[in-house]
Amino acid sequence: MAERREGEVATDDRTFVETTPERLDDEARFETALRPKSLSEFVGQDRLKANLSVAIDAACARGEALDHVLLSGPPGLGKTTLATIIARALDVGIRTSSGPVLERAGDMAAILTNLEEREVLFIDEIHRMNRTVEEVLYPAMEDYRIDLVVGQGPGARSVNLKLARFTLVGSTTKSGLLTSPLRGRFGLLFHLEFYTEPELATIVRRSARLLGIAIDDEGAAEIARRARATPRIANRLLRRVRDYAQVKAEGIIDREVARRALELLEVDNAGFDPMDRRILLTIIEKFGGGPVGIETLSAAIGEEKDTIEDVYEPYLIQEGFLNRTPRGRVATERAFVHFGKQVHAGQQERLL
Repeated sequence: MAERREGEVATDDRTFVETTPERLDDEARFETALRPKSLSEFVGQDRLKANLSVAIDAACARGEALDHVLLSGPPGLGKTTLATIIARALDVGIRTSSGPVLERAGDMAAILTNLEEREVLFIDEIHRMNRTVEEVLYPAMEDYRIDLVVGQGPGARSVNLKLARFTLVGSTTKSGLLTSPLRGRFGLLFHLEFYTEPELATIVRRSARLLGIAIDDEGAAEIARRARATPRIANRLLRRVRDYAQVKAEGIIDREVARRALELLEVDNAGFDPMDRRILLTIIEKFGGGPVGIETLSAAIGEEKDTIEDVYEPYLIQEGFLNRTPRGRVATERAFVHFGKQVHAGQQERLL
């Protein structure tokens, strides 16, 4: 059998995401090892879990495929983990792909025709899928069939193929970019919220237990406080603090060890890394607090516009340090206070 290239989707076997760790780098390997395997292990998102649990139990009781699921929210909140949990709960296989990888209608058709009954198809970044590929999904999601054109020219003919009843789980960081026809075919739509500090502390303690790391409650709370309300970042910081503790503190993490380690990493007490601070300070110092357009801000700090919008802004807005306005981005009074900057009269008017 020819070896698949990185990013291609397997269409000849049933496999869970966790079964291919050799394809992951060290960071992804670390995250995969810590992923919860069931809804009961999944911390936070209580309303989502309650609704999803009912839908899964009902589908299993009827012996049917679960309705199609759309998971939206900022990166790192657990969308991929939930897709895997859904497959496990249904006791079926899962095939994974991402929107940018699916370039041709034939790519999608090949995947769909190889799906087994009730199997889960997970498409990450589904909002980035080619429109031609997306149109193949419409009849597949609604009627479990696809129409293929065989041949070319006058001899071409349309063939209708029946598909196994499957569950599509799509994840997106930009639900507003999904077309209405695609969004309307999802029966279960969930938005993942940022996590609270107590939830993140629970996740840090669980991860430390799995990794055999000695950490007390205050150490876990300090990491949680600086983790930008995101489990992926909390686990990443735990890994770095573990390294520091191993070298500087006999492997034991308490509040002081966590604080020193995170200061060395330039993660401040608000969870800001150097780029967060650069974004806010650029708006405050170069543009008088704003408003400033995203294109101008991108050029000023040397970071891609999409990265600012997808990775940095959601947390800064959620925590009240940044506002989006029709005229551009504005640093809030809280941002000025955080950096010890004086709010002048003209800036105060714009903030109001």
